[in-house]
Amino acid sequence: MGVVRQLRQVDADATGIDIAFRADVHAGLGQKQKAIPARWFYDATGSALFEDITSLPDYYPTRSETALLSRHAAGISAAVGPGRAVVELGSGSSTKTPLLLDAIAPAAYVPVDISGDFLRDSALALAARYPAVPIYPVEADFTQRVNLPREICSLPKLGFFPGSTIGNMVARTAIDLLRNWRAALGDGSLMLIGVDRIKDTALLERAYDDPAGVTAAFNLNLLERINRELGGDIPVENFIHRAVWDDVHARIEMHLVAACDLDFTIDGRAYHMAKGETIHSENSHKYGPRDANLLLRAGGWTPVATWDDVDPAFALILAEATEFRSAP
Repeated sequence: MGVVRQLRQVDADATGIDIAFRADVHAGLGQKQKAIPARWFYDATGSALFEDITSLPDYYPTRSETALLSRHAAGISAAVGPGRAVVELGSGSSTKTPLLLDAIAPAAYVPVDISGDFLRDSALALAARYPAVPIYPVEADFTQRVNLPREICSLPKLGFFPGSTIGNMVARTAIDLLRNWRAALGDGSLMLIGVDRIKDTALLERAYDDPAGVTAAFNLNLLERINRELGGDIPVENFIHRAVWDDVHARIEMHLVAACDLDFTIDGRAYHMAKGETIHSENSHKYGPRDANLLLRAGGWTPVATWDDVDPAFALILAEATEFRSAP
């Protein structure tokens, strides 16, 4: 069967630039604390750099989650059952996907990712490995409303949201996303989600600021992308990558720090940054067990099983769609 077709659900202008990308950049740089949503890291270059990050010795999330999927394949299979359409949010290279597909014998696979070229390549690779499984790639921003392929509408569904990506969102945004996907996947659906736990600060900061500078390159590529796609003249060499633990919000924050006073333009619009001013480019929230379960329940999902790793702490949580009810 292989890749059936690639659906594109991205609004672009006449030059092919994502309209939402342009809007988010200008809106974010106009704030007192400049900020750009982390989803815009993932052009082709950014996606490739992130794959490099996942293999770094200090970046434990991918290693921990892969070990959980391998070690608990039988338990996940028993809890999920066969014949579901797997819908993966932010699929990237889909490197962990075969562990899940091998375990549960899916009826179809739908990777959803904002990086179209990366999505196509990973879908083709999986199609060669699973020729009997229909694959429907969807190029879309999974944080927004996504229309699923009509071919899977009648199938029971399993959302797969690995990589602790839920941690990139503040709580209200994460809840909105979970509710959107509760509606999209429908009654009887399940969600398998990776959640990173709170742990030693030094370990966390090493994971997001590696000695080889790969994460720094990943962060700085956001500025390179703005220059490439939006006609910017940002002096990227005058920015520094910073990753710090914020204990109040239980998250790692990534910033791009101006090393000196800077003036630059994007789309002909002028911007100024003082020395030491930052662009907040990513959050990575960490959750204790109760926090994660509360987040899922607020989003319309009831946790039914949890598989934990303790060194370093990471979890896979399986949740089922919950009927929304008004308070009595």
